[in-house]
Amino acid sequence: MNYRHSFHAGNSADVVKHCLLIALVRALQQKQSALTLIDVHAGCGLYDLDGEQAQRTGEATQGVLRAFADPNPLLDPYRAAVQAVNVGSELHLYPGSPRILAQLLRPQDLLILNEKHPEDVNTLRGAMRDTSAAVHGRDAYELWLAMVPPRTPRGVVLIDPPYEQTDERSRITATLTAAYRKWAHGVMVIWYPLKDRATHSRWKEQLRKLNIPKFLTVEHWLYDRDQPGIYNGAGLFIVNPPYAFTQALPPLLEALRAALAPEGHRGEIITDWLGD
Repeated sequence: MNYRHSFHAGNSADVVKHCLLIALVRALQQKQSALTLIDVHAGCGLYDLDGEQAQRTGEATQGVLRAFADPNPLLDPYRAAVQAVNVGSELHLYPGSPRILAQLLRPQDLLILNEKHPEDVNTLRGAMRDTSAAVHGRDAYELWLAMVPPRTPRGVVLIDPPYEQTDERSRITATLTAAYRKWAHGVMVIWYPLKDRATHSRWKEQLRKLNIPKFLTVEHWLYDRDQPGIYNGAGLFIVNPPYAFTQALPPLLEALRAALAPEGHRGEIITDWLGD
């Protein structure tokens, strides 16, 4: 699967990912102690919705534009984050996770970004020059292990790979296993695409065998039936989600399902605990 994010910026997967990421960080910030936010596949940081690549797919029309057209106030924090990188009411730019995380920083918090692609890391540095973020150009899995546990009392690692390599899932599984040994109380968030239920179920069972006690999965299925060979949705694995986040999750997920359901489909967002 080739996933250059400039083609997909602002799609339904971004809406769900970024809504949940904002809710997660805000739940953690109910405590005053400092957070380190680490994005190991940071991408370009900011995307042009009017650009040729975004216009070629038109995926933002089924994602961020639907979220802006929906009146549910539970989507307001997400809409505010997107609006913050735009001037006026029209949307021309879409913030990637680095720009959204930068907006959430308190004075005591830190932001560490990483992008291995040489062109994209240069673009990322330009997009983040007005922030305090540290930007690296290293292998994502090497950096993930090197940065945990962080220097601050608490932290979040976001793993959001392109899934271009056939061994991507096995590398995530191996690195998660090692990272959890080093940092058992840390919060780690893994994004994944959903192309078919069988492939996803096999990976989920492998992760279940890691016996991580607090291991939540959130699956957003766009269609009522699998559409063979195409993108069917996306989800997040979340290690150690805070209680305030999980308690507020059901109404937020219902708001997202309703806002993003394609024409003729109801869609579904499923949560499941992989731990005991």
